[in-house]
Amino acid sequence: MPAPNTTSGVLPPAVTEKSGEPPSAPSRAGYFRWIICTLLLLGVTKNYMDRQVLGVLKTTLQHDLGWSEIDYSNLVFFFQAAYAVGMVVVGRLVDRLGTRLGYALAMVFWSLASMGHALGNSLGSFIIARSALGLGESGVFPASIKTVAEWFPKKERALATGIFNAGTNVGAIITPLVVPWITIHWGWRWAFISTGGLGFIWLIFWLALYRQPEEHSRVSRAELNYIRCDPQVPFVRIKWAKLLPYRQTWAFAAGKFMIDPIWWFILFWIPDFFQRNHGLKLTQIGVPIMVIYVLSDIGSVLGGWFSSWLIHRGHSVNAARKITMLICAIAVLPIVVAYRVESMWGAVLLIGLAAAAHQGFSANLFTLPSDIFPAHTVGSVVGIGGMAGAIGGMLMAKIVGYVLQWSGSYMIPFFIAAFAYLAALTAIQVLTPTLDPVRMD
Repeated sequence: MPAPNTTSGVLPPAVTEKSGEPPSAPSRAGYFRWIICTLLLLGVTKNYMDRQVLGVLKTTLQHDLGWSEIDYSNLVFFFQAAYAVGMVVVGRLVDRLGTRLGYALAMVFWSLASMGHALGNSLGSFIIARSALGLGESGVFPASIKTVAEWFPKKERALATGIFNAGTNVGAIITPLVVPWITIHWGWRWAFISTGGLGFIWLIFWLALYRQPEEHSRVSRAELNYIRCDPQVPFVRIKWAKLLPYRQTWAFAAGKFMIDPIWWFILFWIPDFFQRNHGLKLTQIGVPIMVIYVLSDIGSVLGGWFSSWLIHRGHSVNAARKITMLICAIAVLPIVVAYRVESMWGAVLLIGLAAAAHQGFSANLFTLPSDIFPAHTVGSVVGIGGMAGAIGGMLMAKIVGYVLQWSGSYMIPFFIAAFAYLAALTAIQVLTPTLDPVRMD
């Protein structure tokens, strides 16, 4: 079947062969788009394995290399500073190079950076490796969200985002189970080499399978029609600065600024929390962390599914996204007492509930750019929001590092985590009360 003509920059209208009407359900369409979603899931899984190795090995590296709590917080700070810069630069690069090449280059860069940690012998060398990792890893979400915008209609985007975003939890589950074993048998340097090297296996499948839907031989006309059932807009190259005046851009950025630091906190400090507060050894943290991220996976998929279900039930996109985010924001609140809970499993369940709610909130927040911006600007918008989230994470890293150095208590970090999501949703509602689509000239 010849590919549809896209030389004008306008995607063809989606129609069914029988009725001439846009398809209303995927039952007659193919399902290759979900294979693409699976690739995104695996890419995010690899991404989070690379970034979480440091958190799992925190106590080991502090012992071997003599780091203080503030030294460790500085490593997180520099990672997130590079991530903040990369979210804008790499997000823009993905829009310019296209999803296939842009994601591939990002994967190669951050996989090499991850493996480069094995060469580190000092705080300075780890800062260099960590900064390179942050710069490369920043490409994963702009590329993934852009892929979802290209491969899924609006009614499925939150679900697809929830599925690939579950890779953050899959990676965080695998890492504390595998890295301690590798460290005990081969040493901590091989933990970085092993996880980093997985990226080149993923790259083979990505380059073999990924194309634009219009160019893909595995995509039927029925599935292409379903993917393109939303009104299409002509391609117009947009300068990065033109995105900044829009309130919708700042709504997404404000949400990311407030909630991303909480996820960074969970990722980089919760293994230490269980070792410090509940006396777990390196080889014992795997199961509690696994439970937390299994709950996170459930929250990610349910959060994406629930807003998509509300849309199918007749609710507006605005109502569906914000109702789901409100439920998630309320579900985070009990984490405020996690530092006081004496039972390890009680703490696991409180943190797991908050992590699940974070992922449900995040799946819907990540979907907002594809809901309200043209597809060709989504990578840049996500990059701007990701930069804001990384800046928030930098501030959180310094707060946690100094609080632990001075007091040894996790009370303040858990308090911040509890109320961040209600603050984020309030900011989104004030800045874009109706999620009006952006019309770009």
